[in-house]
Amino acid sequence: MTIKEIRIQTGLSRKEFCERFSIPLRTMEEWEAGRRKPPEYIPRMLAYYVQILYKEQKKDNKIIMDPDGRKIVLVNEIRFKGKRKINWKEVKEYLTRYIGNCYEIESAAEKIYIGNEFPEEFTESESRKALMGANAKAKANSATIIPELIQIAENPQYEKNRDEAGKHIKNAKNGWYRYDVRFAMPVYDEEILVRYNIYKAKLLINHASNGKKYLYDILKKKKKRESHNSKCGENPFLIFIIS
Repeated sequence: MTIKEIRIQTGLSRKEFCERFSIPLRTMEEWEAGRRKPPEYIPRMLAYYVQILYKEQKKDNKIIMDPDGRKIVLVNEIRFKGKRKINWKEVKEYLTRYIGNCYEIESAAEKIYIGNEFPEEFTESESRKALMGANAKAKANSATIIPELIQIAENPQYEKNRDEAGKHIKNAKNGWYRYDVRFAMPVYDEEILVRYNIYKAKLLINHASNGKKYLYDILKKKKKRESHNSKCGENPFLIFIIS
């Protein structure tokens, strides 16, 4: 897709498009006229960002593809906004809506169930209590996209259950699985969407004695802050992966 085709898709004029994405107007004119060729990554990342903007407007469609073809779930509404502290009781209450439901990992056609333990583990585990600031807010709001996170889960890692006498003797008799997921949180400046911060996490799933797999918790992956420039060049409007 060309730069011009991407702009037309947004419905913005050339000037509006340039202002929205911090591109010099003269440069845009040269690109659209074919007198200059943009760096290879520019059309790709513009198309990606435009896709996100459209999905943000369409609240019923939360999964998008990044430029490398990997899936990301968008958090379209910041439901849990605690400025200093998240109200985890509200998060726990919200999560009860999923109990008894079953969702499928798309890549593996594998069913994942939501049991009674999930809301408590999600909100009261030691790993959750260690989260602060943006990471706590990200985990709290990931509660709103549980079905979509299960749907895009990938790269399963198996671990044998080592708790042979404790509470996991039954609920994880057949071991544990960790699946990689990514989700994006919108960042606003005076009610204007300026970017999405993308978080990497792992779904912790227990394989119970009844043969079913249950979502037990969502864990933050070890933080690895990537360079804005190495990911996105010099363009300030592009996605910034922070965790």
